[in-house]
Amino acid sequence: MISVIKKNWHQSVNWFTHKYADWNNGLESGSKWLRWLLLAIVVYALITLTLGIYWNWKPGEFSVNTIAIEKAQDTNRQVVTGSVTTSTLIHMADTLLEKPGGFISNDIMPPGIWLDNMSNWEYGVIIQIRDISKAMREAFSRSQSQSTEDKDLSRVEPRFNFDHVSWALPASETQYKEAIVFLSSYHDRLLNKGISNAQFYARADNLNYWLRTVETRLGSLSQRLSASVGQRRINTDLAGDAAATQSTPAPQEIETKTPWLQLDDTFYEARGTTWALVHLLKAIEIDFAEILQRKNALISVRQIIRELETSQETVYSPMVLNGRGFGLVANHSLVMASYISRANAGIIDLRELLSRG
Repeated sequence: MISVIKKNWHQSVNWFTHKYADWNNGLESGSKWLRWLLLAIVVYALITLTLGIYWNWKPGEFSVNTIAIEKAQDTNRQVVTGSVTTSTLIHMADTLLEKPGGFISNDIMPPGIWLDNMSNWEYGVIIQIRDISKAMREAFSRSQSQSTEDKDLSRVEPRFNFDHVSWALPASETQYKEAIVFLSSYHDRLLNKGISNAQFYARADNLNYWLRTVETRLGSLSQRLSASVGQRRINTDLAGDAAATQSTPAPQEIETKTPWLQLDDTFYEARGTTWALVHLLKAIEIDFAEILQRKNALISVRQIIRELETSQETVYSPMVLNGRGFGLVANHSLVMASYISRANAGIIDLRELLSRG
């Protein structure tokens, strides 16, 4: 009897021993897979973090004159009126698509989806691209209001106005690349002195047409940036016209304040806007040089460019600060608003000069 009990005891012990060994081996195998999974996650996080830092670097300035000469030499032709503005627009669009990380506003995967500062910078640039392409289609390329629009520019504008956050069917990049192709076709015809079906008319009224849009854009950005600290302002919507009316009544005082989470969005959109305008105004300075000299407005353009260039200085803070107006901490939005307001004042003065006979 005792021997039977001992035998059963030993069998039970052996069974539990084998089960424990199997469980322990399984645990070690599972731990190995868990370690590999954690290692893969860490490596992926490091790669995306490194790419995110690299992709978040904003493109620097380029020489609009050099770009125009290079593009003209590619076709064995010389720079003509309007080719600097056109080549600058092409290069700006190429920069959006070919910079590190490419166009990321429509990214749905890391790290692009995390880089909202770059996305807002891109939005500021694409808005200026849309405005100048509209001006080229409706004003710069037409001799008068009743003339026919250019066939390539009529295809450029709607493609640049395509939704900038569409990632498929079609993707934003596809539409923008098509716009660049049509814009390049217009540029090639513009350089060809053997044909006259592509023109760029450097006139004061044409330039004033585009500057009116620039003035509106900068005025809006300045207000949004200044609202970073919150302000109560008198409603001046109907000021200046005693007979003016509006659809619905509005309060006499309006309180405006940019939400805290949108401060950096507005700031980097302004950075993208001013980056684009610096290059476009430098191109305008060359293509409209004769008009600007005759109106004694060349210095005004250069001063506007100087103000906008100052807005491109390096931001050393790791985040956009939002201190009070005269507080201890800086307010980057108010600094940017100051530069943009001065540039906008210059635009207003420039438009007045161009309007004079």
